[in-house]
Amino acid sequence: MQEKLAALEPLRLDIADDSAKHAGHAGAKEGGHYRLAIVSARFAGCGILERHRLIYEALGPMMRREIHALSIKALAPEETD
Repeated sequence: MQEKLAALEPLRLDIADDSAKHAGHAGAKEGGHYRLAIVSARFAGCGILERHRLIYEALGPMMRREIHALSIKALAPEETD
């Protein structure tokens, strides 16, 4: 994930794997559960849907195979503390 998200030139990138918390869940067999926090200048002027589209595009086929669930917090640099 980190390699693919590098295309968005993140200033900050935190990926947490929560897959173990979902053991036994039907979708857990077909991919992991992740939390993503990303800060990128590419998100400036974009709404939340556009930011998520950029992330999904960067992850490409991973969204159909390796990732079952992805919680996203995507911010532009000016939105951080």
